[in-house]
Amino acid sequence: MTATVSSTAPAAPTTPPAAAVPERHVPLAHRVPRTLSRVAWYLLCGLLALSMLLPLVWMVSIALKSDGDVNQIPPEFFPNEFQLANFVDGPAEIHFYRLLANTMIVTVLSAFGAVASSMIVGYGISRIDFPGRNVWFALIAGSLFVPGVVALIPLQHLYINLGLIDTWVPLILPAFFGSPIFIFLARQYYQSIPRYLDESALIDGAGHWTIFTRIMIPITKPVWITVAIMSFQLAWNDFLNPLVYLQSQEKFTLPLGMASFLSDTAGSQYNYYMATNVLFMLPPLVLFFLAQRYFMEGIGSLGTISK
Repeated sequence: MTATVSSTAPAAPTTPPAAAVPERHVPLAHRVPRTLSRVAWYLLCGLLALSMLLPLVWMVSIALKSDGDVNQIPPEFFPNEFQLANFVDGPAEIHFYRLLANTMIVTVLSAFGAVASSMIVGYGISRIDFPGRNVWFALIAGSLFVPGVVALIPLQHLYINLGLIDTWVPLILPAFFGSPIFIFLARQYYQSIPRYLDESALIDGAGHWTIFTRIMIPITKPVWITVAIMSFQLAWNDFLNPLVYLQSQEKFTLPLGMASFLSDTAGSQYNYYMATNVLFMLPPLVLFFLAQRYFMEGIGSLGTISK
């Protein structure tokens, strides 16, 4: 008689089920003030946004009014009849398209000069070791506290002696000599780029111009787009410099030409002026919305420094 021995594998130890995490109960007395504070914050932000949009809405409202509605006392916020023809007659009266061409020439060349000069100077100060580099940067940063109007009269005498009054040269040339704020932005962005990129390129035999054009320009796209947007808006809205340097109406830019129209008509055609003003603000607004991602990236990375 044979005996059979049955071997059974030991049972795997069973792990006790994890205890359920009780839901955190926030008392109603704590939830209500938090909700009220959030609602109050949203209401405050909405009121601030409305206060900023109100002048724009008022400008569009005047642009759509007739002459009688514009001069009505007390004024009405909305026009009685929409005058869309103001957006055709107003620019024609102000010679908008001639002024637009002048402004585009001055603005594009100024933006190009600002980008080229700031990026080159910022690269030299941040990536090239030379004696007195920190002193030069301190002088450039310190000049941010000097008002631009301080140099207005000396520059006017300089351009008079050079025979450049009533030309666009005084409006364009300063951009090619760099702006302290743009040089500062470029230098701070260069500081966030690792130095081994320069060192590897130098070991491979590349010069600084090759490093600048083939490595740094693609990497620094956000900052030079930021400089281009800011310089474009500054040149586009510039009124003081054209007023000082330009004399012929054929060379006026949009801010100066529109102010001249308002002075000549003694403010009797505000609807034409506001309709043209709506068209005047569109190019920089469209440019900002198209490039706002690079603008925010360029501004947001200024506090980072890499070794």
